[in-house]
Amino acid sequence: MTVKATPLRLSTADAGFEAEFQARLHWSAEDDAAIEQAVAGILDDVKKRGDAALLDYTRRFDRLDAAGMASLELSAAELKAAFDALPAEQRDALQTAAARVRSYHEAQKRASGESWSYRDADGTLLGQKVTPLDRVGIYVPGGKAAYPSSVLMNAIPAHVAGVGEILMVVPTPGGEKNPLVLAAAHVAGVSRAFTLGGAQAVAALAYGTATIPAVDKITGPGNAYVAAAKRRVFGTVGIDMIAGPSEILVLADGSTPADWVAMDLFSQAEHDELAQSILLCPDLAYIERVQQEIDRLLPAMPRAAIIAASLNGRGALIHTRSMEEACAISNRIAPEHLEVSSAEPHRWEPLLRHAGAIFLGAFTSESLGDYCAGPNHVLPTSGTARFSSPLGVYDFQKRSSLIEVSEAGAQVLGRVASVLAHGEGLHAHARAAEMRLTRN
Repeated sequence: MTVKATPLRLSTADAGFEAEFQARLHWSAEDDAAIEQAVAGILDDVKKRGDAALLDYTRRFDRLDAAGMASLELSAAELKAAFDALPAEQRDALQTAAARVRSYHEAQKRASGESWSYRDADGTLLGQKVTPLDRVGIYVPGGKAAYPSSVLMNAIPAHVAGVGEILMVVPTPGGEKNPLVLAAAHVAGVSRAFTLGGAQAVAALAYGTATIPAVDKITGPGNAYVAAAKRRVFGTVGIDMIAGPSEILVLADGSTPADWVAMDLFSQAEHDELAQSILLCPDLAYIERVQQEIDRLLPAMPRAAIIAASLNGRGALIHTRSMEEACAISNRIAPEHLEVSSAEPHRWEPLLRHAGAIFLGAFTSESLGDYCAGPNHVLPTSGTARFSSPLGVYDFQKRSSLIEVSEAGAQVLGRVASVLAHGEGLHAHARAAEMRLTRN
């Protein structure tokens, strides 16, 4: 059976545009009650029974009958062996991608991740101490697909930040280990790795067991059970984000080959049926050419059925009055991936305020950002780019304020604090400041 993809056609000039636009953007993030109930039970069980619960759930969900926890831990030698056994082309690609990701995050650390301080005229020292987290856990999906790129994007910024220990968990259904994932863990500097997945792996990282030490933060994508578990353990540990379906928004002026743009729309649609691919363009004839290329290219795609379901259910080709209007609509959407497929990308970039990552120019396909450009591919989704940022070095650091008040400084600050503390009715606060005032 031939599959067809016909994204919704909209025009900002139409009277019903706003309602149809909002309906197409809508995605319900409400959790399935059954998933929530199952996850709650798994977390509680792992918290109580630790390793024994992990072994039970691994047998049940991953069909992996492990004799003990030792057989679920991947040794450093096994990770290196996986790397050494890869074809030279894959080894080179992994190392090139890792080097670019590391270089970008080292620059990020230099720009914003260092401690600083200064002294007032009276000798008071004020500043900020930046320190890395002690231990983090990264979750790498391993069910329907394997994602070595996720290993690089989560582990390398943690390593650059100076995290002392990086634990990786990855499900291996049926005991099948993906050599690229293991090799990526070796290249990225993962400290310990376990063949565990699902809500039970999140529970182990959050609460700790006899084998797996509790971490300070959990990052990385997963299925609905993993997302629900991360949401529930937040507060006990930090988390990066709760990710929704993948998204791409292409702003096109009609100068990029239409088949390039069609394939860029496919690149997100192939993730899953709920992924969203949207084109905004003021050139109606160009939109028609993109649709023609969708029709031509789709039958040859291995994941054609998923692409078609995504484009038919959530995709849109939107005719705008101008590129300026397209930029304004883009800011409303705040997409995960934003391609500015234009002959003048730097003309439009200043107008774009909300996006997880911005890809400038026709040659900058989103897929390069996913794998090897350097910036992180863990990005905010579902409009959260309005207030959140890509995963980065800063997610694996914490900041402590530094305050050293001199005797002279205490004479001024103590009087200010005394007045404000009395005003709040906190008299011990006031007395603590007053006791340090020099008595005349």
